[in-house]
Amino acid sequence: MQKQRSLLALIVVLVIAAIVTIVKFPVALGLDLQGGTQLTIQVQPSEEIKKITERELEAVQTVVENRVNGLGVSEPVIQTVGQDQILVQLPGVNDPEQAERVLGGTAQLDFRRENAETRAFVNNRQQQIQSLIAEQQKLQSAKERDEKAIAANNAQIEAKIKEITELEAKLFERTGLTGKNLKYAQATPTQGSNWSVALEFDAKGGELFAQLTKELAGTGRRLGIFLDDKPISTPVVGQEFAKTGITGGRAEITGTFDLESANELALQLRGGALPVPVKIEEIRTVGATLGRDSIQRSIYAGVAGLSLVLIFMVVYYRLPGLIADISLVIYALLTWATFALLGVTLTLPGIAGFILSIGMAVDANVLIFERTREELRAGKSLYRSVESGFYRAFSSILDSNVTTWIACAALFWLGSGLVKGFALTLALGVAMSMFTAITCSRTFLMLAIAIPNLRKPELYCPSLPASNKAQGAT
Repeated sequence: MQKQRSLLALIVVLVIAAIVTIVKFPVALGLDLQGGTQLTIQVQPSEEIKKITERELEAVQTVVENRVNGLGVSEPVIQTVGQDQILVQLPGVNDPEQAERVLGGTAQLDFRRENAETRAFVNNRQQQIQSLIAEQQKLQSAKERDEKAIAANNAQIEAKIKEITELEAKLFERTGLTGKNLKYAQATPTQGSNWSVALEFDAKGGELFAQLTKELAGTGRRLGIFLDDKPISTPVVGQEFAKTGITGGRAEITGTFDLESANELALQLRGGALPVPVKIEEIRTVGATLGRDSIQRSIYAGVAGLSLVLIFMVVYYRLPGLIADISLVIYALLTWATFALLGVTLTLPGIAGFILSIGMAVDANVLIFERTREELRAGKSLYRSVESGFYRAFSSILDSNVTTWIACAALFWLGSGLVKGFALTLALGVAMSMFTAITCSRTFLMLAIAIPNLRKPELYCPSLPASNKAQGAT
């Protein structure tokens, strides 16, 4: 009896702890319940990588995960689909445009130096264009317009502009300093409402940056900072850095950044560059209203099913059924608290797994009570019948639960997305159902037997023959 009292105290403590956990740590809801954004990212080949393999797909997935973590999204789902797609689910994110900007950019950061010779050519051609434009104005304002001369002069202007465009593509040359040498990036405020992005290099990056700025300091040549081959800043290094360059392994990207754009750029840089270009193939937004409707319907279905189960157990199994109902309520509290503690993201399939595990919990109690009835009909005492019922049913309960766990493990490791959620909630529910059936139901039954008014065999087996009632009561 002392053992049962100790177990009862443990159960009470667990129930109180479960209630506190549920109140303080709400279970995270998935995209289908909470609402949010779902993106399908198409991974594309490049000049260097002609074919997308599993290696490239995993590398892109890692970078996307880093960027999503930077967004602060709770319990995102990031998984590969097919051979060249990645599915990203962002619960609670209702700004798909921001998600597209952050996840869609390749974020290849590159530091380049301005070529002096190319700059001289560009300046020369610009001067020539200015002269040609002045000449064009004279030709157009002449009393007698020479259309042939105007057309020829205009053709020269267009040719010079085309030449400058081609030269500007070669104006900045690569230095070997890229985003791979970054340790950290963060948005920082500047004067007024402007923002910048502060960078911190690793040891090698710091050396390359100091050498690069030393070379450009005081020359008038610009330092080009390119993102995905597009210049985002082209500062000039001052003469004061001519001796040592900019040391310390830190730099700052300035420009017309606001808080949002600076944060997005910093997030992309922290997440790392994508090894291959990507394209946002599809964006879907799930409204919170749809999620609330799904939750309500799931709750209604769960409450209705649970209520019918509770009524059936009491009607068919009498006192043991009532005890099983109490154990089921405890099971539900403990399982939900486990979801909250382990950070399980609840989805519609996850709710289905939870409700299915309730059926498994009921099944365990049914096996125990049927074995108990068999022992009572065999003429054993009530105490011996209950003990034998639990002992004989244990192997069946264990076998059924183990096979279910094996199936859940296969679904979790081989499945993806919502299938994993279903497998996880079902596995946790089955484990908790075995605990409540073996511990809670057993403890409550033993305590009930200890009460004289409840020590009546007919309360445990209504159809028990009269000859067995007297034996069972002993």
